[in-house]
Amino acid sequence: MERTTCCVVGGGPAGMVLALLLARTGVEVTVLEKHGDFLRDFRGDTVHPSTLALLDDLGLAERFARLPQRRVRTVRLPMGDGRSQVTVADLSVLRGPYNYVAMVPQWDLLDLLAAEAGREATFRLRMNTEATALLTEGGRVTGVRYRTSDGRTGELRATLTVACDGRGSLARGRPELGLRRFGCPMDAWWFRLPRRGSDPSGLVGGAGDRFLTAMIDRGHYWQCAALIRKGSDRQRRAAGLDRFRAEFGAAVPWIADRTGQLASWDEVRLLDVRLDRLRRWHRPGLLCIGDAAHAMSPVFGIGINLAVEDAVAAARYLAAPLGRGTVGLRDVRRVQRRRRPTTVLTQALQRAAHARFVAPVLDGRPPLGSAARARRLAALVTGSRLGRLPAYFIGYGALRERPPDAAVR
Repeated sequence: MERTTCCVVGGGPAGMVLALLLARTGVEVTVLEKHGDFLRDFRGDTVHPSTLALLDDLGLAERFARLPQRRVRTVRLPMGDGRSQVTVADLSVLRGPYNYVAMVPQWDLLDLLAAEAGREATFRLRMNTEATALLTEGGRVTGVRYRTSDGRTGELRATLTVACDGRGSLARGRPELGLRRFGCPMDAWWFRLPRRGSDPSGLVGGAGDRFLTAMIDRGHYWQCAALIRKGSDRQRRAAGLDRFRAEFGAAVPWIADRTGQLASWDEVRLLDVRLDRLRRWHRPGLLCIGDAAHAMSPVFGIGINLAVEDAVAAARYLAAPLGRGTVGLRDVRRVQRRRRPTTVLTQALQRAAHARFVAPVLDGRPPLGSAARARRLAALVTGSRLGRLPAYFIGYGALRERPPDAAVR
C-alpha cells in the first residue's frame, strides 16, 4: 500500500505552491499531475505582486527574474468619450519593488516551483498520474485511487488529501460540499495576434459590437480574449471568421491590419466562463482550495492570485498538524474560515462588474447605465486617491497571506 502524509491532487499554481511550502516544513507531500508536462496554452499567466513577494520570501526572486516575462503596470478599459481607453488601475502607485504584474508563461513558473520543491527530501511529483476517485473509510477521505498514462492503477493513502485540480475537481461531485453557482453573462474566445513595438503596452481592454476585448502584452504577441454572450459561440462562428476579424479590427483599430493572420476557427479556443463556490471546502481528510473551491470569472484577472493565497494560508495552518500526523476537521475548517470572506467579496465584485459593465456591452447597451456615468466613474478613479484601491486589489487581493516561518529562505 502506497502512503504519504499529504496528497496534493493537481500540479497547478495552488498545488505546487502548497507542496513546496509543506515540503520545506518537513511534511511528506506527493503531487499527482495527470499531464506529462506543464505545457498548456491560454492558461492564466499573471504573477501578481503578492506572489512576487512570496517568491522573494522563498528565496526564488532572482531565478524568477531570469524567466522571460513582461511587466504590466496599467489596466485600461473603454470608459472614456467614444469608449476611448482610460487607465482604471496603475500599479506603479504601489510600494516597490513589486508594483507590477509579471506576465510569465505558467509552465515556466510551475517548472521553477517543481525544481525547487524537488530539492526537498519529503517531496514527490508524479506526472502522468490522474486521480480517478477519492478513497473513503468511515466517513473520512483517506486518499485517492489513481491511473497512470500507461494504464496502471493504484491507491495512494494520505493523512490529508488537498484538491487543487480546478473546477473539474473530483471533490466537486460530492453533494455534502454544496456547490453554489452564480449566473455568468459571458464566455471567452482566446487567440493570438502578432505584436509590434509601436503598439500600446500592458493590459488593454476594448469594446466591439456586443463583445469586449482584453489583450495581454506578451512581448512578441498579444494574447487576445473576446468576451461574447454566454451560449453564443456556435451562432457567432456560423456568421463566419471574416466577419469576426472585421469586428475585432473595428474594436481595436490599431491591430486591424493583423487580424487576417487569424487563419482558422481552430486557432480560437472557447473558455466556458463559470462563477461558483463550494459552501463547504472540506470534510474529514479532505480540503479544496483554488478553483476546486471557487471558480472565478476572468474579470480583474485575479483567479491565480486567490489560488496561490489559498495555498499559502493552507500551508500556514496545516504544516504543524500534518507534521504531528493529527489533522482534524477543525484544522481544515480554519483554512476556509480564513479564505472564504476574501472569496465572497471578490466574487461579489465580479458579479457587480458582470451586471453593470459586461452584460450591458454584450447586449449593445452603454456600461453603467449611461456613457456619462461611465465617464464620471473613470474620472473619479483616475483623478483621486481612490485610484490606489483597484491597483491594490489587483496586486494583493483583499487579504495578504504569509508563508510558514519554516518555509522562508
